Amino acid sequence: MTDSIEKKPEPIWRESCQIKKFPALEEDKTTDVTIVGGGITGITAAYELTKKGYSVVVIDANELLNGTTGHTTAKITAQHSLIYHELIQHMGVPKARLYYESNRAVITYIQNIVKEHQISCDFSPQDAILWTEDESAIKKLRQEEEAYKQIGIDREWLDELPLPVKSKGALVMKNQAQFHPLAYLKVLLEQIVEQGGEIYEHTVAVDIEDTDNADHPKVLLKNGKKISSKYVLICSHFPFYDSGFYFSKLHADRSYVMAIKPKSPFPGGMYLNIDTPVRSLRETMHNGEKILLVGGESHQTGQGYDTEAYYTALEDFSEKTFGIDQIISRWSAQDLISLDKLPYIGPITRKKEKILIATAYKKWGMTSGTLAAQLLTDYVTGNTNRSHELYRPGRFYPDPSIKKFIQENSDVAAHLTEGKIDSPEIGPGEVGKDEGMVVNVNGYRTGAYRDESGKLFLVDTTCTHMGCEVEWNSGDRTWDCPCHGSRFSHTGDVIEGPAIEPLAKRDSEKL
Repeated sequence: MTDSIEKKPEPIWRESCQIKKFPALEEDKTTDVTIVGGGITGITAAYELTKKGYSVVVIDANELLNGTTGHTTAKITAQHSLIYHELIQHMGVPKARLYYESNRAVITYIQNIVKEHQISCDFSPQDAILWTEDESAIKKLRQEEEAYKQIGIDREWLDELPLPVKSKGALVMKNQAQFHPLAYLKVLLEQIVEQGGEIYEHTVAVDIEDTDNADHPKVLLKNGKKISSKYVLICSHFPFYDSGFYFSKLHADRSYVMAIKPKSPFPGGMYLNIDTPVRSLRETMHNGEKILLVGGESHQTGQGYDTEAYYTALEDFSEKTFGIDQIISRWSAQDLISLDKLPYIGPITRKKEKILIATAYKKWGMTSGTLAAQLLTDYVTGNTNRSHELYRPGRFYPDPSIKKFIQENSDVAAHLTEGKIDSPEIGPGEVGKDEGMVVNVNGYRTGAYRDESGKLFLVDTTCTHMGCEVEWNSGDRTWDCPCHGSRFSHTGDVIEGPAIEPLAKRDSEKL
């Protein structure tokens, strides 16, 4: 593994596709629709709305496509691990079927856009395969197969896989797809601009000035400017404006990906096991050669072990299973998961119908994010969509929502307490180059990172969202919050919300 791969995890999508840069917004704006967040949901919604003649302003706190969309494995599929048996148990067959059909339709939607604009994005039909190496998990896979049958999903059962793994059985969902997400979205960005849409980067939304059902809610920016519009679409991964208290209904998971040039050929298809640890496999093109994406090692944000260990585990699996000729790249992604595992898409509350959110894609953002853009567009245009009620943010299914709500918030309380009583004994002088850790500075719990030149950066470890204590992520060199998934750079700047304000800086010059 090269030094650059270790020190700067970078997805192959961003490395292989140059996205146009956009300026920051430095003046007040009035528009039909304000879209906060420049990932697949925000860009697709802007594409649809500008095409329909709406004036649209898209803003992103950092750079476009640098969040979860830029760090995906880019599977376009309605096979979202083991979910259909569970949906039938909790919601019934009609809702489970609607979930499948709404996600399955996304594949055709993306394929049509690729054809219409002749986008070179390696769009490729593929089967999606769930497998297990655990004999005791066969029952779960067979239950999922029966759910496929009840819903009417095109399927196949395999006793063996064309992979060098010890599979006990596999369930195939036929005719799914994969692509290069940034190559696809780059063209949508061009279409948005051509159709009069405005796009701004490094423009941070901090609040919304709103009264219930106000005709023109105003997005307030960190620089003091405002954007007034008829609708606000919050597509910023975690809702920056949280009048619905979604921080208590979501948890954040991190997972890891390694792009390798394998020694053994890959048979095609998109694979995901249902065991622990999770393993995700798919092939893609990179610089004219086929490479393999190996993903997995999921854990709740800020609650994992040494994050380097997850990359090591993926490398060990890849070497053992396929052999590694070269490691091309590696990266990690953060995903939000709801109480009932379905995304929240629609009005943030019943009384605020002009403010819409889309979040909690449960690691399936290419499909769910595109679906969300379609549903949000229908809300704005007034079109009735039969999926609106299924994904409505205010829904609540007693089973499993109550149990998960108690579990998630008990977990937050435990981490809040543990962080406050944790008292490190080591000082910043023990922090080596390119190393980060929690240290004691004059009796205060402090985050310390020393860069390769020896410069020391000190931050207050108290997350600015709700006061939990962040932990060092050695794999990505970030400070991560175990409560609600906020992430900060080594200097304390916000990388991912729900936090808006940076970590307070401590003075290292006096040490």
